[in-house]
Amino acid sequence: MAEQIVTLLILGMLAAASSPALAEEEKAAPGVDAESLAAWQAMRFGMFIHWGPVSLKGTEIGWSRGKQVPREEYDQLCTRFNPVEFDASEWGQIAKDAGMRYIVITSKHHDGFCIWDSAYTDYDMMATPFKRDILAELSVACKEAGIAFSTYHSILDWYQPDYNTLDAQGGPGYALPSGQEPNMDRYQTYMQNQLREIVERYGPLQSVWFDGEWEKPWTIERGWQLLRFCRELDPKMLVNNRVGKGRQGMEGTTKAGFAPGDYDTPEQQVGAFNDERAWETCMTICQQWAWKPDDTMKSLEECIRTLVTTVGGDGNLLFNVGPMPDGRIEPRQVERLREMGAWLEKNGESVYGTRGGPLRPGEWGCSTHKGNTVYVHVFEWEAGLVRLPGLERKVQSAALLNGSPVKYRQESNHIELRVKEAHRDPIDTVVVLRLVE
Repeated sequence: MAEQIVTLLILGMLAAASSPALAEEEKAAPGVDAESLAAWQAMRFGMFIHWGPVSLKGTEIGWSRGKQVPREEYDQLCTRFNPVEFDASEWGQIAKDAGMRYIVITSKHHDGFCIWDSAYTDYDMMATPFKRDILAELSVACKEAGIAFSTYHSILDWYQPDYNTLDAQGGPGYALPSGQEPNMDRYQTYMQNQLREIVERYGPLQSVWFDGEWEKPWTIERGWQLLRFCRELDPKMLVNNRVGKGRQGMEGTTKAGFAPGDYDTPEQQVGAFNDERAWETCMTICQQWAWKPDDTMKSLEECIRTLVTTVGGDGNLLFNVGPMPDGRIEPRQVERLREMGAWLEKNGESVYGTRGGPLRPGEWGCSTHKGNTVYVHVFEWEAGLVRLPGLERKVQSAALLNGSPVKYRQESNHIELRVKEAHRDPIDTVVVLRLVE
């Protein structure tokens, strides 16, 4: 998951566009469970975790196989992967301290390694000296901490021999017995068996987060089949839009006529304002998805404003950490997350359970709302005030979250707010507007 996929996305989408359209009855899959979707949107903030044996090298997960790390060496890293400091309860507490309400972890990335004890492959945690089931332990820890649990699962698999790597970016995988040819029907059965295994052992999952749909072996038809399969596994489980071939580049929106999934997935960028279709920005706390020594980390200001602007656009933020090879989340990342949690402890009312708008995000900041209350998140002030676009409804009162009154003036086409410098938050000053019913 990086800028390398842009070209692949384009190629995959061209291939998808040339596929014959499915009949409507063939596409048919039950729709999203509205209650599950609304509950997920209300959470607004989650932790993404990219982790596996590649953390031993400090290179990117999946993508560095055969590039920065020779394929033969990469595929044997599991024999040295022994994260003895891993503590699932500690990870859950870190997420909770950060104000995160859900976790999504890579059950399998593009490299094919599975971080649970799977009955369908030997390329899993039982091949490591650690020999513990990460998904089992983390799913239990999340339940105990009151955090929703989900998994990321790669559709493409550059290790599994039935995935047609001859038509894929990853190059040759391991050879099939007796010179058999790769078979995508067998591969899809393998993948679906593993998904059933995950859901039945570690579920219920809030969501299954697919990726790797852009390569030629995956088709529009297979996307619809997989979406229907997920609905059968658990009708309440959410499925992201990467289940099919309709994602449009890194902005992550979905083209009409493709297996849409339940929400869009902008990557490494805040999505555009959209309060009609659910979406979730996925972004790294540093630069790389997997752990990298001395990777550049985002400032607290950048982290908070990314979260708030995402929610102000009516999206969720899935914020990524890459644990170290010993099983710990890097201490400086933990500190940053806890700083975010401290901010949310004071300001979370303006984030959790809100919807984006009614004021669209701008250089000044953004807004969220809940019922008759609008939360104005001000990043930039000019000459002691901020001038906002107008509202259709009349403002009844304006105050800070602590109740301190704020001076305001409402005209037909704009609203002016004034807050003394001493009362402003240098990152995000939240002004609460109560509207007349």
